Amino acid sequence: MEAVAKLRNCPMSPRKMRLVVDNIRGKGVSQAINLLKFTNKEAAVWLQKVVVSAISNWENKLEMAYSADDYDLFIKTAYVDPGTVLKRFQPAPQGRANRIRKRQNHVTIVVENKVPLPE
Repeated sequence: MEAVAKLRNCPMSPRKMRLVVDNIRGKGVSQAINLLKFTNKEAAVWLQKVVVSAISNWENKLEMAYSADDYDLFIKTAYVDPGTVLKRFQPAPQGRANRIRKRQNHVTIVVENKVPLPE
């Protein structure tokens, strides 16, 4: 059984977020949270919230009958898509204007259990 958590319109460029997402893809959930806790990037703070949310979604999907610790949850898929780009202008020399692109991204995390659920 798998569960999904999404973070939409995160105010960070997708390229910076992908650096951290690539580190946790395919790892166990507890190992991924440990990696994110000690990663010195702003993206790690956002991703830690998404991973915890995915774990909670997995438990709620099964109506609290099972605990995530007993079934070896791992991050099945994790990817970052670009979001909307806010375009701003900043004055430049000689009356020109430079465009500043404030990028956003969407993060999707899918967790799944390795140990099969009893029926």
